Amino acid sequence: MTGHEHVRVAVVGSGFGGLGAAVRLRREGVTDFVVLERASSVGGTWRDNSYPGCACDVPSHLYSFSFAPNPDWPRTFSGQEHIRAYLEHVTDVFRLRPHIRFDSEVKRMAWNGERLCWDIETTSGNLSADFVVSATGPLSDPRMPDIPGLDSFPGKVFHSARWDHDYELRGKRVAMVGTGASAIQIVPAIQPEVSRLTLFQRTPPWVMPRMDRAISGAERWLHRQLPFTTLARRGLLWGIRELQVQAFTKHPNELGLVEKLAKQNMARSIKDPALRAKLTPDYRIGCKRILLSSEYYPALTRPNVDVVASGLAEIRGSTVVAADGTEAEVDAIVFGTGFHVTDMPIADRVVGTDGQTLAEAWKGGMEALRGASAAGFPNWMTVIGPNTGLGNSSMILMIESQLNYMADFLRQLAVLSGGNPPGPPGLGGRVALDARPSAVHAWNRRVQERMKRTVWNTGGCTSWYLDASGRNTTIWPGTTGEFRRATRRVDLGEYAVVRAADGSEGHTGAEEPAEVDA
Repeated sequence: MTGHEHVRVAVVGSGFGGLGAAVRLRREGVTDFVVLERASSVGGTWRDNSYPGCACDVPSHLYSFSFAPNPDWPRTFSGQEHIRAYLEHVTDVFRLRPHIRFDSEVKRMAWNGERLCWDIETTSGNLSADFVVSATGPLSDPRMPDIPGLDSFPGKVFHSARWDHDYELRGKRVAMVGTGASAIQIVPAIQPEVSRLTLFQRTPPWVMPRMDRAISGAERWLHRQLPFTTLARRGLLWGIRELQVQAFTKHPNELGLVEKLAKQNMARSIKDPALRAKLTPDYRIGCKRILLSSEYYPALTRPNVDVVASGLAEIRGSTVVAADGTEAEVDAIVFGTGFHVTDMPIADRVVGTDGQTLAEAWKGGMEALRGASAAGFPNWMTVIGPNTGLGNSSMILMIESQLNYMADFLRQLAVLSGGNPPGPPGLGGRVALDARPSAVHAWNRRVQERMKRTVWNTGGCTSWYLDASGRNTTIWPGTTGEFRRATRRVDLGEYAVVRAADGSEGHTGAEEPAEVDA
């Protein structure tokens, strides 16, 4: 991409959110758009996370687009390679490749108040856009802890999301740092081939069996011949998870039975009382993400595995030292320490109406109207934004709801500008929609009020759902059906209408929205 160009819509990222946005744009009749991707292929987190054992913990038929059902999923819980292949397939079927600019990392995007557009700088050139969809995702930038002595470690170091496939682990002494969703898949995958595996665990997770199996050829044939059976399967999976939501959001004490099942799962594999004590959480199940694995606990009982119930505190040469003083000599360190979720790096690169970055606007905590729009950042929305995450269902459901909101946002802009699409820069009638601070705060207050009694806030744990101030800015405290209803339409009363004709700003609706439905 050379020179400077202008497009109607710029989408940032080509994971599920970005590709979904691109498909929806085409289905809405919008073809003047680009997808800016920093890597050389699509896939987002399913491209970047290729560690041994990587797979999804949401059933395959629910972890896919409703508009692109896949009758040929090979397993009930698909592996990374199958999900990535699915995203490549979606890219081709919906003819998205001409719109994608690979190796085009966004370095900065700034609101141009005179032209009412976003000026975007990328590693492959500059462009401007009437509207921006930020679909970089919360699981895109790995978080590496600041461990004293790490810089001088003589062995190999990498994060689970940046797996070094050229490094041979066979016969090596390996430290696995972290016990989250990635770690419990990596441990059983590498345990048979390493000489020694030392697992550093700060907080034990609750682990339930992963009821995974191969999907038979007969099932796949049926789904191909009778597509409604695929939809029925998806609907059943969705309905079960919708019924579970109240236990997480309103009645956490009802999760006691699930805890009992999790302890029974542990007891089946862990016979050593001392090891079982190390692995038993002291918080309510669901407070942190419930993990699914049928191989994790058995792997921890193998003679070449040590579980250190303490976090990694220091590194002295090739010796890793835990906070409780436990030491181990290792050749490699693998960090499964999560991502920048509540402090997304893209926020440092987005500059709004007053010259303030999104990161500065969110310094007190992330908040966005209906999980999409931030005040002071007109014609900009994020996919998988603040408080749109889920603790028990598929994020694809939330993404599609936000795409409904995006589509109506563009329709409203077209109506307000007196045409479809809005005119080119510099012509009268151009408009932008900027979320009112009052509407953003009202929405966020409602969300946070509902959050107070959820298991994520009352379960007695510290999780990556919480930001630095202890506020849950990640999870949606309701059902996916509720969120879909809340994002079906753009309420112009929640936005200021900014017009370019004479540089003035017009408003629709009352300054305080009468009702913000969270």
